[in-house]
Parts: sequence; C-alpha cells; structure tokens
Amino acid sequence: MSKDLSIAVVGSGYVGLVAAACFAEIGHTVICVDSDEARVHMLLEGGIPIHEEYLPELLSRHRSRALEFTTDLRRATQESQAIFIAVGTPQSKSGNADLSYVDAVASEIARSINDYKVIVEKSTVPVYTNEWIRRVIERNGVPRELFDVTSNPEFLREGTAVADFLHPDRIVLGAETERAAAVLQQIYQPLASGSYYALANAVPGPRREGDPPPTLLTSTKAAEIIKHASNAFLAAKISFINVVANICEAAGADVEEVARGIGMDSRIGPKFLRAGIGYGGSCFPKDVAAFRHVAEQMGVNFGLLSEVEKINAEQKRRFFQKVRSALWTLRGKRIGVLGLAFKGGTDDVRESPALDIVGQLLQEGCLVSAYDPAATARTNEVLPPGPQMHYVDDPYEAAQDADALLILNDWQEFAELDLDRLHYTLRYPIVIDGRNLYDPATMLAKGFTYLSVGRPVMLHARDAAVEHRLP
Repeated sequence: MSKDLSIAVVGSGYVGLVAAACFAEIGHTVICVDSDEARVHMLLEGGIPIHEEYLPELLSRHRSRALEFTTDLRRATQESQAIFIAVGTPQSKSGNADLSYVDAVASEIARSINDYKVIVEKSTVPVYTNEWIRRVIERNGVPRELFDVTSNPEFLREGTAVADFLHPDRIVLGAETERAAAVLQQIYQPLASGSYYALANAVPGPRREGDPPPTLLTSTKAAEIIKHASNAFLAAKISFINVVANICEAAGADVEEVARGIGMDSRIGPKFLRAGIGYGGSCFPKDVAAFRHVAEQMGVNFGLLSEVEKINAEQKRRFFQKVRSALWTLRGKRIGVLGLAFKGGTDDVRESPALDIVGQLLQEGCLVSAYDPAATARTNEVLPPGPQMHYVDDPYEAAQDADALLILNDWQEFAELDLDRLHYTLRYPIVIDGRNLYDPATMLAKGFTYLSVGRPVMLHARDAAVEHRLP
C-alpha cells in the first residue's frame, strides 16, 4: 500500500468514527477528535457508541496504534496533513442544513494551521459550503497558500458502513487544485489501486484486487451536489415503489412481483425497490429537505422532492390504518412490535418510521411490548418505559398474548421466526408486516391473518367469515 498520511477526523458519529477506523485500516495514522469528553473517554476505554458490523474489530485492531482519540482539535490539526470535517449537519426549522457545527470547526481549524493543510468536507453539506469554509478560514487570517478546501462525500449505509467505506461503488474527490487532489488520491490509493484487497485480513466485500472502485475527480461544487442528489434520488425511488405498492393493493396484485419486474431493467436496477412503511434515518429525510431548500434558494422548482416527502409521510399513515382495520378498536389492545430502529442492522432511531407508529399506538391507548436487537437503549431515551410501553428481550416475548404483532424493520432475525411457536404465543394470530418479510400464502397456511404492504390481505378463515358478514 502507499505511504501513509497523517489524518485528523473531526467528529466521532456514524460518519466520523467509521471514516477514522477505515483510514487507519488502509494504512494511515489517524487522530479522531470530538468535543464530547465522555464520548472520547468511552472510545479510549474500548467502548463503541454505535452499532456497526466490523467496527469493533477495526477499533480493537488500530486503537492506540494507528488510531487515537482526543478532544484537542488544535493539536490534531497541527499534526495532520488532511483534516476531515465529519460533524453533524442537522435539519433547521426552515428545512435547510444547519451548518453551525461546520462553521465552528472551520474557525478552530483556522486558528491552528501552522503549515499547508487539506481540509475535507466529509459531512453532507449543500453546494457552496466549500466556499464558505474557505472564506471562514481566510477571515481568520490564514494565507491562501496554506490550505485547500476539498469535498469527499460519503455513501455509507448504516449497518454496513464499514464494508461500504472499504468496498465503495465509487470514490468521489472534489478539489480545485492539483496539489489538493494529489493528497486526496494518496489517501485513497490503497482502495483505488486494489492493494488493500490483497491483504489477508481485509474486511470482506465485493471488491477485489483486480476490481478496485473507480475514482471520480470533480469540482467541489459537483461533489457536494452528487451527495445530495444521490440521497434524494434513492428516497424518490423508495417513495415511487411505495405508491406502486398502494396501486397493487387496490388492484389485487403483488408489489414484490412488480418490483422484481421493474428491477430487472438494467436502467433501473432492483435496489431500493422494497415497499414498506417509508424511509427514515439520519440522512434521507434531512438530505431531501436540504436539497429541496437549495433548489428553492437558487430559483429552481424541485416539486418532485416535496411529493417524495408527502408520500413518505402518507405511507406511515396508511400502515397505521392497516393496524386499525385489523383490530377495529385500539384502546387497551396489546400490541407486539418487532423493530425500533429505522432499519435492520443499526441502532439508529433518528426519524424512524417505527417510532412514529409506536407513538401513535401509545396515543391510541395501546399497550406495547417492543423488541429490537440493537436499538432498545436509544429508544428508551425517546420513549421511556412506562405502564403502556414495555421493552423485552426477544421476539416471542414481544408477541406473548398480543392481539397483533407488527414487524417494523427488517432485521434478518425477524424473517426467521418459528411460525408455529409464534402462532401459539400470540393471543390472536394476526401479523401486520411493514417490511414484507414473509410469503403471504405461507402465513395463511400457518393459520395467520397476515397484512403486508402492496400485497393481498391473507385472512384466516374466522376473520374472513367475520369480514364477509360485515355490512
């Protein structure tokens, strides 16, 4: 692999911590900086604040060797050749990205620069942020020849972020000078050359030594837009298939078959054509809103994104109506819930559709028993346990004596339940599946009333008889 560089990563959230661990993994010396002293202490002591596959192994492998943690941004800046800004950019009340954390970090970096530095936007930011960072640094008296500001957007999926970083579809490097571009290319050379994949202990994934990821060198503005446009497009794809699912329900078709047929078109592809209860997480909701806001500020009507947001909100409402239609009245009903994070494989509950639905159940007076393999602790902070809200330790405990079981995210564990045991455990064998994890015919054969998204309702004989008698 190439000669290592000294790198600072500012921020130890999902993006920053994964980036820091992966930069160390491909041979660089990394200082990860965070202003949260308790978080830094946890990381120094071997704690892991987020749930990510392979992250514990990488932190264990490189902590105190190629990777250190500190609150001292000044020292990290002075000892590093490249400084990656990976702090939060939350959505403001107006819908645009709140860049106050980026601004604060840029100012502090500026006061610490002692020789040439490449400053890298790693956070998801709107176009022109690069120029604002440059302006902030210049206003703090740093000569132009002592720094370059570049953009290196991340394309990580929570739950598979480490593999996504080390086996990317593409590496996007936005730079305005050859000097800065050369530094970025050197950082990613172990991936771009394929040399990392020849290592015996490389994190497994689709890339191979002879099939490394392509590198795209662009302007900083193009790199900024690529990130927002990518996430907005994927969110639009999810909303599109969810509307198609609603058409399938009305027509009596199966959206899984329709999605398979659409996805076979090489121009479209099968990914993100999974009907469900809508998208969530820390990226899609925020980035769709921010990209729409950017378009509005530039006088561009991007009404498509407004519709994407409306469809996503409507999908949660439609799913809740399925619950109501299956149970008639909700007050006092005992509901089992599988899944609290916005998707399987992560503990992130930010903008989780599952939490929206659980919140509505509680408002309606339901008693909820919920299970998630990783997200219970984080959900406790948002929905504390109480008389109506109970957290349990396995799926069958969630289903115990429940009037219905709701599947709200797609952990593999939820797709492998013992259906005979589940049927015995539930008070009424009603499963309402927001992620289409089961085959409807199989569920009917096992004696369940089964409702899913974009597929025909499967009513057990007794429920079908009741429905037939209703006016």
